[in-house]
Amino acid sequence: MNWILLIIAGLFEVGFASCLGKAKESTGVTATYWYVGFLVCLSISMFLLVKATQVLPIGTAYAVWTGIGAVGTVLMGIFFFKEPAEFWRLFFITTLIASIVGLKAVSN
Repeated sequence: MNWILLIIAGLFEVGFASCLGKAKESTGVTATYWYVGFLVCLSISMFLLVKATQVLPIGTAYAVWTGIGAVGTVLMGIFFFKEPAEFWRLFFITTLIASIVGLKAVSN
């Protein structure tokens, strides 16, 4: 169950990073809504991370949480913000995913 909470926390990390990207593209009230979305996603992400680290090792949990956020944010950038999907970028994202899976595999 704690691994599921950690994965959801990572997805909310992607959410708050994406809200920042959308807020940067927006102005006025629309930007304010994106900043509110950022705060909501940030709060949920942190809450779930705290809950998960009550059982999981902090080093592993934090690495997995940031890894999910990093991979998800890069993918959001590629698919929704028209960032480049170059070979080396995808290669290193793949190695990051392999590292996250490896950390999960060696954790108790």
